[in-house]
Amino acid sequence: MMRRRAGRPGLVGTMARTAVIAGTATAVSGGVARRQQAKAQQAADAQAYQDQQVAPAPAAAPAAAPAGGTDDTIAQLKELAALKEQGILTDEEFAAQKAKVLGG
Repeated sequence: MMRRRAGRPGLVGTMARTAVIAGTATAVSGGVARRQQAKAQQAADAQAYQDQQVAPAPAAAPAAAPAGGTDDTIAQLKELAALKEQGILTDEEFAAQKAKVLGG
């Protein structure tokens, strides 16, 4: 009858434990790498989608309002400014629309 040593495992036990630890570490690091790659791909896809989007057509030109600073004129100027800030209107388009609104 063979007696087993009390205390530490033998060579085969140590090798088995090392293999389990190494396999677990590989699986965990592989999972982390896959998740990071998936996030990077998702971000790249989202950016490509945004790059492909066509800018919406500029809003129809507001009807010319009488000069005099009415609330309607102010609202139209604010709307034009918002369209310019969003990049929908260029500086030239903004200036032309502003001149129409102000009656000039």
